[in-house]
Amino acid sequence: MATFKDFKRVSETVWEIPTAYKEGMRVPARIYATRKLMENMDEGVIDQVTNVATLPGIVGYSYCMPDGHWGYGFPIGGVAAMDFKTGVISPGGIGFDVNCGMRLVLTNLIYDEVKPQLRKLVDRLFARVPSGVGGSGFIDISQNEFRRVIEQGADWCIKNGYGWAEDLDRTEERGCIRGADASKVSKKAVERGFKQIGTLGSGNHYLEIQVVKPENVFDTRLAAAFGITQPNQVVVMFHCGSRGFGHQVATDYLQIFLKVMEKKYGIKILDRELACAPFLSPEGQDYFAAMKCAINMSFANRQVILHRVREVFSEVFNRDPVDLGMHQVYDVAHNTAKLEEHTIDGRQRQLLVHRKGATRAFGPGSSELPDIYRKTGQPVIVGGSMETGSYLLAGVEEGGQTFFSTAHGSGRTMSRHQAKRQFHGKKLLEDMEARGIYLRTASFSGLAEEAGPAYKDIDEVVLATEQAGISRRVARFIPIGNVKG
Repeated sequence: MATFKDFKRVSETVWEIPTAYKEGMRVPARIYATRKLMENMDEGVIDQVTNVATLPGIVGYSYCMPDGHWGYGFPIGGVAAMDFKTGVISPGGIGFDVNCGMRLVLTNLIYDEVKPQLRKLVDRLFARVPSGVGGSGFIDISQNEFRRVIEQGADWCIKNGYGWAEDLDRTEERGCIRGADASKVSKKAVERGFKQIGTLGSGNHYLEIQVVKPENVFDTRLAAAFGITQPNQVVVMFHCGSRGFGHQVATDYLQIFLKVMEKKYGIKILDRELACAPFLSPEGQDYFAAMKCAINMSFANRQVILHRVREVFSEVFNRDPVDLGMHQVYDVAHNTAKLEEHTIDGRQRQLLVHRKGATRAFGPGSSELPDIYRKTGQPVIVGGSMETGSYLLAGVEEGGQTFFSTAHGSGRTMSRHQAKRQFHGKKLLEDMEARGIYLRTASFSGLAEEAGPAYKDIDEVVLATEQAGISRRVARFIPIGNVKG
């Protein structure tokens, strides 16, 4: 087995694996990482990123971002663009938690104002935003109405009073990706999802109150453009996805693809977790339409959570959310596949871009961005572990090298099982509170899985994205309160 030392070092943060490395590779693979990150990259990433390079229709390179680690099919942090005519679509390149994403919300409060109310805020958020395995939200709708939600996304929420119209301008795809078709979704998927709008879920999902210290603002111009204008300003960030609904959509179509992939379409793959179908096939198009429903469910889920966050802050501070400056910065998705126009060898091509645990990061001037961010580039939200911190980045013009994709989080270095053996949830909670982070959790066992040392160094990951020229640091956020699944 070759090691990273055998790979071509394109730059300080880009490592290339040639097509000769593995039989069947159609394009080289590229891993974005500092030497420190690369030295600790698990072998599964190298195996998976090169497996992806063998898929039909892949264009350019098979990529892995700096937070990359072993996943299902694709590595988490994997990016691959397929020619929409000759390429495939693969649930393993999207993930089971479709549109697991991040949302960042401003306040005009500073830490000294929030500190006396922190426990009350976290306790009420914990009560108002259900977390943990399973769980039901407070949105009581029928299964038929849920089918409308998954076709309309966050727009359904705004029409029904859960948010502000401006939120859509600050959400990727305006909170609704076109082409979602509820008729392509199974009854079981609907049954799993229709009660879960407005819930966090479990695993690495969280709702966090954070503070921006002056020394953690790296670009004052961009920070101000994104609404970070005060020393020790308090913000709210949360991370969640499409819950059991998205998981069932992925499961349903994986089974379908495994049946037709080789027998009907003659596609042979190195790993059954990369089960796929031609994008333009009936099965590929059905999955694409169903996957879009999961994207929209997740946008709706985060929109309702934002509404609850505003309610809680309004109650605790006895002020209107508008008066509290609770404007959304942005909502970014990962775990998606989207049709996009990109420049390849000097000409525009329509590509299906898979991003598995990777975030879009369009640069200044991109037509994909709303007017408010056309000059700045896209706000990019990168979540860290609950013990360390998170980042706000911005897309850059040079980002076209990865189809304008960047890291989405810290990236695990330790399995959940290993973390539970090494850490104890109750002790972790006590230690965090001693360090000024008040936390509520639905599960001490789940909390142990998310201990800070189970993740890569978020500062190293983000620095790698900046050095590689795929996104730029704007500000770092420190956690002070956390609701954990």
